[in-house]
Amino acid sequence: SDGESLPVWHTLKSEEVFSYHDTAAEGLSSEQVEQRLDRYGYNRLPEIKPPSALRRLLQQFHNVLIYVLLAAGIVTLLLGHLVDAGVIFGVVVVNAVIGFIQEGKAENALRAIKRMLSPQAMVIRSGHRTTIAADQLVPGDIVKLQSGDKVPADLRLFQSKNLQIQEAVLTGESVAVEKSQTPVSNDAVLGDRTCMAYSGTLVTYGQGTGIVVVTGGLTEIGRISTLVAGVEKITTPMLRQMDHFGRLLTLVILFFAGLTFLFGIGIRDYAAVEMFTAAVGLAVAAIPEGLPAIMTITLAIGVQRMARRNAIIRRLPAVETLGAVEIICSDKTGTLTCNEMTVRTIIIPGRRFQVGGEGYDLHGSFSLGDTETSPDDHPQLLNLLQAATLCNDASLEIGEGSFTLHGNPMEGALLVAGYKAGIQHEEELKLCPRTDLIPFESQHRFMATLHHSHSGGTWIFLKGAPEQVIGMCDLQRDGENSNAIDAGYWESEVERMAAEGQRVLAVAVKPAQSHQSELDFSDIDNELTLLGLFGLIDPPRQEAISAVARCQAAGIRVKMITGDHAATAKAIARQLNLKNCSHALTGGEIELQSDDQLRQQVREVDVYARVSPEHKLRLVELLQSEGAIIAMTGDGVNDAPALKRADVGIAMGQSGTEAAKEASEMVLADDNFASISHAVEEGRTVYDNLRKSILFILPTNGGEALVIIAAIIIGFHQLPLTPAQILWVNMITAVTLALALAFEPAESNVMQRPPRDPAESILSVMLIWRIVFVSVILMIGTFGLFLWDINRGGSIEHARTIAVNTLVMFEIFYLFNSRYITAPVLNRTGLFGNRYALVAIGLLILFQLAFTYLSPMQRLFGTTDIALSTWIVLVATASSVLFLVEAEKWLFRKRESQNKP
Repeated sequence: SDGESLPVWHTLKSEEVFSYHDTAAEGLSSEQVEQRLDRYGYNRLPEIKPPSALRRLLQQFHNVLIYVLLAAGIVTLLLGHLVDAGVIFGVVVVNAVIGFIQEGKAENALRAIKRMLSPQAMVIRSGHRTTIAADQLVPGDIVKLQSGDKVPADLRLFQSKNLQIQEAVLTGESVAVEKSQTPVSNDAVLGDRTCMAYSGTLVTYGQGTGIVVVTGGLTEIGRISTLVAGVEKITTPMLRQMDHFGRLLTLVILFFAGLTFLFGIGIRDYAAVEMFTAAVGLAVAAIPEGLPAIMTITLAIGVQRMARRNAIIRRLPAVETLGAVEIICSDKTGTLTCNEMTVRTIIIPGRRFQVGGEGYDLHGSFSLGDTETSPDDHPQLLNLLQAATLCNDASLEIGEGSFTLHGNPMEGALLVAGYKAGIQHEEELKLCPRTDLIPFESQHRFMATLHHSHSGGTWIFLKGAPEQVIGMCDLQRDGENSNAIDAGYWESEVERMAAEGQRVLAVAVKPAQSHQSELDFSDIDNELTLLGLFGLIDPPRQEAISAVARCQAAGIRVKMITGDHAATAKAIARQLNLKNCSHALTGGEIELQSDDQLRQQVREVDVYARVSPEHKLRLVELLQSEGAIIAMTGDGVNDAPALKRADVGIAMGQSGTEAAKEASEMVLADDNFASISHAVEEGRTVYDNLRKSILFILPTNGGEALVIIAAIIIGFHQLPLTPAQILWVNMITAVTLALALAFEPAESNVMQRPPRDPAESILSVMLIWRIVFVSVILMIGTFGLFLWDINRGGSIEHARTIAVNTLVMFEIFYLFNSRYITAPVLNRTGLFGNRYALVAIGLLILFQLAFTYLSPMQRLFGTTDIALSTWIVLVATASSVLFLVEAEKWLFRKRESQNKP
C-alpha cells in the first residue's frame, strides 16, 4: 500500500516472515492491529462503480445514424411539420429503449470475486484464539485453518498437519494440494507453492497455521480482481463493421442530400424551404431506421435458440461474434474433462489392465490389451482392488442415477474402480473391519491401515506415492507367490504412466499378528509386498471429443490452456485429437519469452500447462493481435481476466465461480464443451440472417431515395412520398418482413465452411450490386405508377397512396428473394419454408389496408381510398422484382460454376 516492493513469500523461511512482519506465534497486540489497519487498510477488494442506468440509456443514442435522424427531426420540427417530426423522434426513442433493455447486466465480475472471500477468520492475538470478521485481518496476524475453512487472506504457512487445500479457483487444478512449511524455489508457479495458502481457496483436509503476508488488493485474488478491472473489453467484429458501415452510409446520404438541395435551388429554381424539406425527406428515406431494432431482435432470437441448447448468452453481441470465432481457448478441467478422477490403468506384475468409464459412474469394463476381460478371472487384480478399497478414507453416496463423493477425489476413484469389479466399500469393511491407521501426511506420503477378518486373518494395507512405497517393499506378488521386487520394472511403469499424464498410486500389503490392535511405523519398515499400481486421470468427456472434431471441421482451432502439469495436459490433448499436441508450452517458458518470440509460437502450439492468470490474458491478447477472433472458456477466478478480454468469454454454469460467469458473455448450463460447437452454429446462422435482413432493408431505402431524387430531377414540385409516409414504410416493413428473416433456419453447410474474415465488410461487392439493382427496380415501378396516376388526373394524395402501396408490395415479393442470398427460391422450400414470413406478409397486408382506408390513418399520413382495379395493376408491377432477382441469381450461379477450377 505504501509502494514498497514485497518479498517473494514462498522462498522465505517462516522465521524470516515472522521477522519481516514483526510478529510472533502469540499474534499481534491490539495496538499493532490498529496501526496496521491505518497503514494497510481493511482486508477488502477495491470498489469499482459500474456506469449508471442513465448513462447506459444515453449511450444508446451514441450512433451516427441516430445523430442524423435527430438533426432531421429537429429541422422538421422548426419547419412546422409536427407529424413528420413526431414520427422521426418516436423511431429514435423506440430504438434506444430496445437497446437499453437488451444490453443486460453491467459488469458484476468484481462484486462476484468479493463474494468469494471468507467472511470470518480464526486468529491468535495477544496469545488468545479469537474469531474476527475477515476484513479486520492485517499483515502479521496469525491465522488458524481447519477442514471446511475458506482461507481469509494470503498466508505463509509455518505449521501444517495433513493440510490439503483446493485451489481450483486460482489454478484450475482439480486435485487438492498437499501443503507443508518448507520454502520452494523462486520460479515455482502458484500451484506448486506448497508453503502458501491463498485467499478464497478452500481447506479440504487437515489443519494449519499461517502468518498473514498480504491483505485486500495485494492478495492473489485481489491481483486478479485488479486485472479484471484493468482489462479493456473489446468491441465485437460486427459492431465494428456496423459502426464503419453507419459512418460510410451517413456520408453518402449527406452528400446526396446536399447535392440534391443544390441541384433543386440552382438548376430547378425551387424555393430554399421547399428544397430543404425535400432534402430531409431524402435523408429520412435513405436512413434504415429499422436496422438497429432488427439487429437487436435478430440477436435476441439467437439468444433464445442458444438457451435451448444449454448456452446462456449474457451480452447480446456475443451471439454474432460466436459465428466469427477462429480459435477456442479452452480450460481443461471440467470443460473438456469430467472434473472427476478416474482409474484408467491398473498394473500387476507382467499385466497392464485398462479400465473403462468416466468419473464416478460405476459402469465400466476391464480389458487386457484390446480384449475385454472379467476381474473374476484375475485373483491378483481383485486382491489389489480389495486392498485399495480397504485402505481408503473416502466414501461414495450412491443415489438414483447419481454418485456423490465424500473425501479425496483420488481415493474416490479407487472405490469406483472396486465397484466396477463388484467390490463394495461397506461390504468389505464389514468382512474385514479396520482397527487402526497411520493417516496420510506429506512428510511420509502414504497411509496405512490395520484390518482383522472374521476368519482370523490380519493384514496391514498401505497405499501412497509410488517412489515412496516401492522403496519400502522387499517383495512383489506374482500370482500365488511372492518374489523379490523388481524395482526397475515398477519404476519404468510409473514413468510410462506419468508420461501419459496419469497420477500414480502404489498399493502394498503385509501379514500381521492376529493379536495386533495398534499400528506403528516400526510395523511397516520391512516385509512389505507390492501388489500393484493405479494410474488415475481426469478423462476427456466423450461428447467433447466429437465436439472438438466438429469445430476443427468448421475451421476452428481448439487450444487447451490449463493449470495442470504438462504431461497430463498432453495426454488429454492426444485423447481429444487436438491438432498439435506433441509439445506443451508451460507458464515458466511463457515467462521467459518476449511478445515477439511468443507470438510465433501461439499460432502453432495447442497445449499450454501450469499457466497463471497473467499468462492466460497474455496468450489471448497475442492471438488477438494477430487478428484472430478468440473464444475463451473457464470456471475459476483465475480465468476471469482472460474471459473478460476474449471476444467471447464462456463460463461454466455448474462448476464455474460467480466471478467467471460475470466476466463472461456466455455461460454453459451443462459445463460441456459440446454446447460451444452448437452455439457457434447458432452464431453463424444469426450472422447469415443479419446479412439477409440488411440485404432486404437497404434496397427499400435506396428505392425511396431514388424516387425523391427522380422527382426533383424531373422538376416535380410535390414529392411522391412524404417523410411521414417514408418512415411508415421503413418501420412497418422492418417489424414484419425484415423480422421474419431473423427466424430463418440454419443453412445446411453452416458448419462446413471456415470462419468468416472479421475484417471483411458486411456488404460484399455482390451484395452492393444487389442493393443497387433492386433499388432501381423499386424506383422505376413506384415512380412509374405515381406518374401514371398523376397523368390520369389523380390527386397528389391518391398518387402518393398508390406509390406507398406499390413500394410495400415490391417488398413483399422481394422478401422471398432475400431468404437465400444466391440459392433459388422458386421452389416449395423457398416459398413456404419459413412460416414466420407468411404470417408477416399477412400482417403487413392488414396494416396496409388500415393505412389506406381508415380515416384516422388517412388524416395522419395523407392517404385516400384506391380502387380494386388499381390494386391489380399495383400487385402485377410489384411481382416483377421476384422474377428479375431470381434471373440475376441464376446468372451469378452460372458465372461462379464457370470460374471454378
